[in-house]
Amino acid sequence: MLDQLPALEERYLELEQLLSDPAVVRNRDLYTKYGREYADLGKIVSVFREYRQVEEGLTESRALLSDADPEMKALARNEIDALSSEMEQLEQELTTLLMPKDPNDDRNVLLEIRAGTGGEEAALFAGDLFRMYSRYAESVGWKLEILSENLTDSGGFKEVIVLVRGQGAYRHLKYESGTHRVQRVPTTETQGRIHTSAVTVAVLPEVEDVEVHIDPGDLKFDVYRSSGPGGQSVNTTDSAVRVTHLPTGLVVICQDQKSQHKNKAKALTVLRARLYDMEMRQQHDEISEKRKSQVGSGDRSERIRTYNFPQGRMTDHRIGLTLYKLDSIMQGDIKEIVDGLSTFYQAQALKNADSVKSD
Repeated sequence: MLDQLPALEERYLELEQLLSDPAVVRNRDLYTKYGREYADLGKIVSVFREYRQVEEGLTESRALLSDADPEMKALARNEIDALSSEMEQLEQELTTLLMPKDPNDDRNVLLEIRAGTGGEEAALFAGDLFRMYSRYAESVGWKLEILSENLTDSGGFKEVIVLVRGQGAYRHLKYESGTHRVQRVPTTETQGRIHTSAVTVAVLPEVEDVEVHIDPGDLKFDVYRSSGPGGQSVNTTDSAVRVTHLPTGLVVICQDQKSQHKNKAKALTVLRARLYDMEMRQQHDEISEKRKSQVGSGDRSERIRTYNFPQGRMTDHRIGLTLYKLDSIMQGDIKEIVDGLSTFYQAQALKNADSVKSD
């Protein structure tokens, strides 16, 4: 894997020249394309140059082992130990940087949050998770747009679908998919008993029209009057849209906008993402296994994370991470969780790559 580094550095230098070419600068699309590739290679080339410097230092230190001076030999051995350790770390970092990337990592995200078991308490917690992700998104400079929401009388969500726009949104949020369990005393509980509820989260990459072909003849559109909590009318026109994809039976409802046209566009955005996800699951068995919990009803006993309010504790069961700062987590402070999951699954990918290589 490391053998490709000199060629990558050569490409990096080539891109450096291209980005200063007036013809490229005038071509916005080409300049953006080269700029993105240049930025991606920048980190790899930087670490590779550091790796090469350490390698040269090791060669020089090993040469000193033949020195007649015992003190110089001892100094060389200490230097070799330190440089060898540093070289091993840099090699590991380079291997990680050279790992094949998920092609969806830099896409925007459709974040779907649904109340599962637990009735009104689950709906309230769905609202809490929505606010948690919203505040995290704001903290990293992402933009949010609600595509669809189904509110309850108490202000919770039966379901909310949000488009998250931002660099690396899918890369950071893709491990949030699954069943999130909450343990707390509901406000309506007079005996102080702790209730357990569940909310499902699905993270899907946003896709363009050209990536998923939808035959217009496969779509059935229904329009009706939008309604809010308790059956209250949101508006007096037939603006809500329900689109059914007949071959798969997938149904998407959007009623957040007063415009039927806007609701239709948003419904198709959600439908494309779900169809794309289905295609990926059919093509890759391992992706299918990983994503099975994304779109469930919330009745599953399987859960990826538990939020225990009486103890102020959050536990991610996949990586054994427990944090006693639930208040700040619910305010959007989830960077430690996101980074921990990314590191864990990256290590798993490296382990699998090493296993394949040894075979």
